[in-house]
Amino acid sequence: MSEHDKPGRIAPYPRPAGGWDAIKFSAASLRQEKVVLGNLKAFLKQNQPHGFDCPGCAWPERRHTNRLEFCENGVKAVAAEITSKLVTANFFARHTVTELMRQSDLELEQHGRLAVPLRYDPTSDTYRPIEWDQAFALIAEQLHALDSPNQASFYASGRTSNEAAYLFQLFARLYGTNNFPDCSNMCHEATSRGLPGTVGIGKGTVTLEDFELADAILIFGQNPGTNHPRMLGELRDAARRGATIVSINPLRERGLERFSSPQHAAEVLAGGSTELCSLFIRPSLGGDFALIKAMAKRVVELDDAACATGGERVLDVAFIETHTVGIDEFLADLRQESWSLLIEESGVPREEIERLTQLFVRARSVIATWGMGITQHRRSVPTIQLLSNLMMLRGQIGRPGAGLCPVRGHSNVQGNRTVGIEERPTAAFLDRLAAVYGFEPPREHGLDVVATIQAMLAGSVKVFFGLGGNFVMAAPDTPRTFEAMRRCALTVQVATKLNRSHLVHGQQALLLPTLGRSEIDLQEGIEQSVTVEDSMSMVHLSRGFKPPASDQLLSEVAIIARLAEAVVGNRLVDWRALATDNSLIRNHIAQVFEAFTDYNRRVAAPGGFHLGVASRDRVWKTASGKAQFVVHPLDLDTPIHRARRQYGDQAMVLMTTRSHDQYNTTIYALDDRYRGVYGQRDVVFANRRDIDRLGCRPGDRVDLSTIWDDGIERRLNGLLLVEYDIPLGCLAAYFPEANPLVPLDSVGDESNTPTAKSIPVRMLPHLD
Repeated sequence: MSEHDKPGRIAPYPRPAGGWDAIKFSAASLRQEKVVLGNLKAFLKQNQPHGFDCPGCAWPERRHTNRLEFCENGVKAVAAEITSKLVTANFFARHTVTELMRQSDLELEQHGRLAVPLRYDPTSDTYRPIEWDQAFALIAEQLHALDSPNQASFYASGRTSNEAAYLFQLFARLYGTNNFPDCSNMCHEATSRGLPGTVGIGKGTVTLEDFELADAILIFGQNPGTNHPRMLGELRDAARRGATIVSINPLRERGLERFSSPQHAAEVLAGGSTELCSLFIRPSLGGDFALIKAMAKRVVELDDAACATGGERVLDVAFIETHTVGIDEFLADLRQESWSLLIEESGVPREEIERLTQLFVRARSVIATWGMGITQHRRSVPTIQLLSNLMMLRGQIGRPGAGLCPVRGHSNVQGNRTVGIEERPTAAFLDRLAAVYGFEPPREHGLDVVATIQAMLAGSVKVFFGLGGNFVMAAPDTPRTFEAMRRCALTVQVATKLNRSHLVHGQQALLLPTLGRSEIDLQEGIEQSVTVEDSMSMVHLSRGFKPPASDQLLSEVAIIARLAEAVVGNRLVDWRALATDNSLIRNHIAQVFEAFTDYNRRVAAPGGFHLGVASRDRVWKTASGKAQFVVHPLDLDTPIHRARRQYGDQAMVLMTTRSHDQYNTTIYALDDRYRGVYGQRDVVFANRRDIDRLGCRPGDRVDLSTIWDDGIERRLNGLLLVEYDIPLGCLAAYFPEANPLVPLDSVGDESNTPTAKSIPVRMLPHLD
């Protein structure tokens, strides 16, 4: 056992992110998954123009890469997929669902690839094999038995390809519903809902090439070192050419301090590293809105001072006059805002706000990038709109090296939304579907993730179909989500590996195994490709390289097409033809979406093609036809404010976070080495002064109890206290273990996203 594998150890991590440790732990994941030697060639094809797209994060690839285009966590994701371990019918014959429920998420992950389609047998409490045709017939029977199509809900995870996602939404709309909960509902929904109100489209405005030109990169609520490590390579290059990089995050993450690039052998061999962030701003949890507003206020003050002295304007007057509306109301609101309230609400001292703002106004080209630290709060939509307004003050949208850069988590979550996985479809999109296919799509808005759980609890959703993912663990309020799923008449899960969502099931349940990204999908002698869209709107091909783990696996496209044929028939769509040729599906997509015109030719180019983002070209698809300044006041009556009025300084704010040995809900190991945690996940990170105030010491056990007024007790017991550099009054614990503390109705305004980064809690001494 290595020093880093010892259980229960807390020790600061002294080395830079990446480096030898990234190489060592990548190799360890290959051993753990028993990857056969011949499959190691996977990593020469990962994220390459003629290879397969990593099933992990959505960070883009260079158009013409000539280097190893993968990271440590990408190795873990692919190793988990190309593992030699199989979960067969014999495995389920030996293990009841009740027994498997007692295993940890890590143990469930380690069993290997699902090899056969399965149906739950309540008599034996086991999954038993079922033929594919029988599975599709059972689903069709249950869907046809519903009183309304809206009693079914169709969930899509971010690993789903454009082709599969398009067929999925087309099938469900032909069936008659817009119930499309998806992983975007739980992560970047605030981006999708916020940006259209300011710049006209819910996507970022930058490409990877802009990172080569930026003078300053502001990283809000983001931990690239764990969640999308390939971003560190771009930050390294930017830092080495002199760009200023700032981390704006309650946690000072090791991955943004120093980075030793495994792709630069000389740096690793010499024990060298590159300093990334030169400034760390640490707002309180939920304080980003006030911080960004304080920055905007200070920009206006600097501009007012320049006007008074005849100096150079700080505002980009030409951009504002040509491209925006609403500036007068926005400036008036900023000028009347209280500095003392902004400082108190942000948790950032005035001098740090001044330093950050000076950096912002001195930079010629600024990229503002953000992750779920921004999007999982009650006021995430106003925060994102305020951030885009801040950038508009300086004309930092639609110019080289500058712009808005939301970084999505899963590899194709943005692509899913682009091709129609959307519970609030536009009338124009539905009109186009009607024109192309000759049917009237449902017009009523459907259910998102939270609404789906509420509907299952109420008995108004009876069938749940999950296309990938681990819904019950990713969702909030875990016990209630479990209860909701178990009230369904039928649950169907399409997956590559076993997870807890397969064990928390309805009265009837199916577990359908599918191909992974790395596997060859051979149809009528032709190897099929799928396409995905990354965080920067690049669409590219992905083609598997290895034979399927089992001869009983179907692609997601084939599963959806055969299901659609069983449920809605072939009158309007030739599902059998689409199941055998993905290029035909791309032709269908091109008929519905103008951005995908000539799809097959354009995506065949190395690196694919850019979809085009109107706001990048300073074309504003808003009601006014211009970029819009939006006024948002401070909110002093949030659940956090109310909790503090009730409990004083005993009320704290909790955020959930991922460990380094984790991707989304998938746990690869029990270490979080950049934060110095080894062999355990039942921890809570706290400021030493908060630990002392409670009368505890680091290493003690504590309980967390949610402050919420709905009569439901939400509590986690016996968490290990870990001293950490986190603002006073703030706590962090691991996702998904801390999800039971997130109330189902604690959601973002307009986004309805669970507020996993701002949960009011009390931290109490643990009583044995």
